[in-house]
Amino acid sequence: HRAIAERMAARKTVIAVRPARPHIPVSKGDRTMLFSHKPATIPDAASALPGRSAAIPTAAEHFVFHRPLQGDVPAGFEVAIFGLGCFWGAERKFWQQDGVWMTAAGYAGGPTPNPTYEEVCSGRTGHTEVVRVVFDPARISYGDLVKLFLESHDPTQGMRQGNDVGTQYRSAIYTTSDVQAATARDMAAAYQGALARAGHGGTITTEIAPLGPFYYAEDYHQQYLAKNPAGYCGIGGTGVSCPIGLNV
Repeated sequence: HRAIAERMAARKTVIAVRPARPHIPVSKGDRTMLFSHKPATIPDAASALPGRSAAIPTAAEHFVFHRPLQGDVPAGFEVAIFGLGCFWGAERKFWQQDGVWMTAAGYAGGPTPNPTYEEVCSGRTGHTEVVRVVFDPARISYGDLVKLFLESHDPTQGMRQGNDVGTQYRSAIYTTSDVQAATARDMAAAYQGALARAGHGGTITTEIAPLGPFYYAEDYHQQYLAKNPAGYCGIGGTGVSCPIGLNV
């Protein structure tokens, strides 16, 4: 019996250290094969999937904040949109911040209206996975959120984040004002300098653009890691701090 127990313990150890799986859940089964040869470029409107006119169903309430997921933005609050790889781990980063009122997982940056997760994963919608953040600028600044964004992933990886590969994992900031756009550009430039000083040879590839349509992701994606604390999280930064101050 002792020998059997030792063999079982060894098997458990092997399972525990297995590399992280890509973001597409195992439960999707054979459909993952459809995405094994995804395009590395963003399609234009003519070649993108057609999507649909009706919004896809999503959650009614935020699982952590217990507020309506699509409720009105309170007066004086702002909206920020960030794409930093798998939105499961990215959303958790933001809902943990004091001053953040609401978060939601969704899709943005592409021409396909009201896409499904499977369509986004095909690479044929042009969308990237993003987090919509509603925040109180009296408690947390937009610059603080950009700093968190830059430090929470590797913005030099192009159309991927770690093991998650595809245009839907690209780094992106979609801005809702000229002030946000200027802050994002200035801080990305400052972070590029910090990366260089730290010996990181990559060039930041973050897309910074005005926000177009934002589409809420399906119910099961919303606050995924609050519902599944041991779930997959592919978020990981470079270890380099982003400078922030009066001139950034």
